[in-house]
Amino acid sequence: MNYVFIAQSIDGFIADKNGGIEWLNSIPNPDQIDMGYKAFMERIDAIVMGRATFETVLGFDMPWPYEKFVFVLSSSLKTIPEELRGKVELLAGTPDEICNVLQEKGYENLYIDGGKTIQRFLADDLIDEMIITTIPVVLGGGIPLFGELPDQLEFTRLKTEVYLDEVVQTRYVRK
Repeated sequence: MNYVFIAQSIDGFIADKNGGIEWLNSIPNPDQIDMGYKAFMERIDAIVMGRATFETVLGFDMPWPYEKFVFVLSSSLKTIPEELRGKVELLAGTPDEICNVLQEKGYENLYIDGGKTIQRFLADDLIDEMIITTIPVVLGGGIPLFGELPDQLEFTRLKTEVYLDEVVQTRYVRK
């Protein structure tokens, strides 16, 4: 199973025009409510993310935030930082090839992360569930969550929750 857990703006962007994500913190969250992230991660075997997302995470002023193994999709990166050896591996290939390789390694439930990576997996109809959290801001441009698809994909809404009286999270599963 392949899952998406991501936040977007009202107008469907996951990063602003400069690739920034500071707007994700525009709603005060003094109690640090995780909006279901920890429970979601308990269902996941590994994370698959694109190079740009990996580089964004590396730029955060904090220790490596993932306990699960991370596979970074890139045809241009050749090495990972020494401190992440044993935690991160580089992969290249089509989404289908990547899923097959990871299933052979025993990773069944994958968290697919990053705009282009999500779009590629959706285009190949390889997303089974999406949890989309909408932050009440209109960015007017940036990195879109969705791109063009060869075919329409139908999902069913399982659940919608509101956090902090403003943030709407909807869980969809593939029909």
